[in-house]
Amino acid sequence: MNFTKSSSTCRKAREWLINNKLPFQEINLNKATLSHKEIYHILSLTEAGTDDIVSKRAASFQDIAYTFEDLSLTDAVSMIKQNISLLRIPLIVDESHIQVGFNEDDVRKFVPRPARKVKKGLLDKKLYEIHLEKLQEQ
Repeated sequence: MNFTKSSSTCRKAREWLINNKLPFQEINLNKATLSHKEIYHILSLTEAGTDDIVSKRAASFQDIAYTFEDLSLTDAVSMIKQNISLLRIPLIVDESHIQVGFNEDDVRKFVPRPARKVKKGLLDKKLYEIHLEKLQEQ
């Protein structure tokens, strides 16, 4: 997970990962950088390339006189590497998934499918029990 400590959204994402017992490695973008290989991997998981991961509201983006569409992929990756604050955060990545920002429903894709089925089964059972209790009260 790529994050900055000052972001409340990053703190929510971190808390969610911990509460769901998912192992993760934090990369504080205020103190660390990403390799070209890591940036290429992140881009490979996006649907819209740099549009998905670059924050247009970032001050560093406003300082750039040209758009990412004018850059080659190699130059765009180098630009992100040099200006890591261009990235939207939190950025949660594994081998085959990416989550930009934090949305509790969307981030569930990082929970292994068998665990999601077990959790859903337990929830369905609890809802069924509540429904039965209400029927008995009537």
